[in-house]
Amino acid sequence: MIQVRKADTRGHAEFGWLDSHHTFSFGSYHDPRYMGVSALRVINDDRVVPGAGFGAHPHRDMEIISYVLEGSIEHKDSLGSHSRLNAGELQVMSAGTGIVHSEFNPSATEGLHFLQIWIQPHTRGVEPRYEQHDVSALRGLSLVVSPDGYDGSLRIHQDARVWLARFDGEPLGFAPTPGRSYYLQVARGGVTVNGISLVAGDGATITAEAELQLSGGAGAEALLFDLP
Repeated sequence: MIQVRKADTRGHAEFGWLDSHHTFSFGSYHDPRYMGVSALRVINDDRVVPGAGFGAHPHRDMEIISYVLEGSIEHKDSLGSHSRLNAGELQVMSAGTGIVHSEFNPSATEGLHFLQIWIQPHTRGVEPRYEQHDVSALRGLSLVVSPDGYDGSLRIHQDARVWLARFDGEPLGFAPTPGRSYYLQVARGGVTVNGISLVAGDGATITAEAELQLSGGAGAEALLFDLP
């Protein structure tokens, strides 16, 4: 069964410097029908104007994933990390016992567009850590986040995996594991899953499907979450 969450039904927050769409309940947006899927708690589709961003703020006991679609993020945190995350790069921050960080769009002219994702960890109070990878060269279906860092993926403290699907016109197949939960989020372009057409911003909860057939036009991208 595939239950579609259309982009234009998501929660929305507009602050002038930030335009954010919430797949699941977040901040002032609350809908008991959309509280997350399994350990997946947040998918925010954020656009930040040039020179603006999120000032220093704390997190704890959350696995926070950022994927930059356009522009770049300047990241600073209380671990001493200071880096720039460019389009096509992926970041994981394990907040654990507590971390303070800031995220800014350092450009004076270019907007920032990124997905911010929160996954609840299976263990609380872990040591905070930060990691980022350039995934811009990946094609097809690639594992980019996992609990064990398999095949160079970024590690999180949860039995969850994130697959990045990039399309060039050829279909991609995926075999779900029975008993697991799945969520598909389209990042850009148009994507079809088992004959159902989705566009950028759309998502879909996937249950009890023996096989997934994914297709998309050149440049289309999606994230597939494999969850406990």
